[in-house]
Amino acid sequence: MNKINYSKEFDKYIDDIMSRGLRPRLLLHACCAPCSSYCLELLRQYFDVTLFYYNPNITNEAEYRKRTEEARRLVEEYNRQVIERDFEGMNSDENASLISFMEGKYDPENWLSAVKGMEDIPEGGDRCTKCFMLRLDEAGRVAAEGGFDLFTTTLTISPLKNADKLNLAGREAADKYGIFFLPSDFKKKNGYKRSIELSKRFDLYRQDYCGCAYSKAQREREKALKDRQ
Repeated sequence: MNKINYSKEFDKYIDDIMSRGLRPRLLLHACCAPCSSYCLELLRQYFDVTLFYYNPNITNEAEYRKRTEEARRLVEEYNRQVIERDFEGMNSDENASLISFMEGKYDPENWLSAVKGMEDIPEGGDRCTKCFMLRLDEAGRVAAEGGFDLFTTTLTISPLKNADKLNLAGREAADKYGIFFLPSDFKKKNGYKRSIELSKRFDLYRQDYCGCAYSKAQREREKALKDRQ
């Protein structure tokens, strides 16, 4: 079975809408501000983007609120650039449009129920897959009910996330709700590197674990082991 190049699939879609003079409405599921930085820089050139922050996997409410506000602040910074027409140092220009922000329901109990019994599975395993499915299912539902043309996620920018699993979860949600999922692998073409550059430029809070209590515990164990070596 041939491996799908999701970055090329993304490029094909962009070429298609540009050739037809279209500017679709895109719901972009956001995992955090740093990962959103490059994705928004790129996508606002071609779409009317709404950043959808839905992450019930962040079970510490203070951490959740901190990450939410950072995502909101990034959107405000990017919108200021559009309003002031000041794109110095950015890979965006007069084609960039204003970005809307939407916060989903914070329901960590639902997430905990969904991954029950998977608490001890290492990062990247079935618990993460279930987490992807839950978040992208909600993004697909919100996109369809909100009249968006398509949706996608910032999660594929992470070199620690499996693009195949994410795109599969996105397509399953798209089929369920009758909406198009935009394939992506945003880490490609130096996307992850660019996200680090933008995070520094906007002084974004960069967490060192994905979000859930289980990933935090694993990260702390790894750091403790490294300190002992």
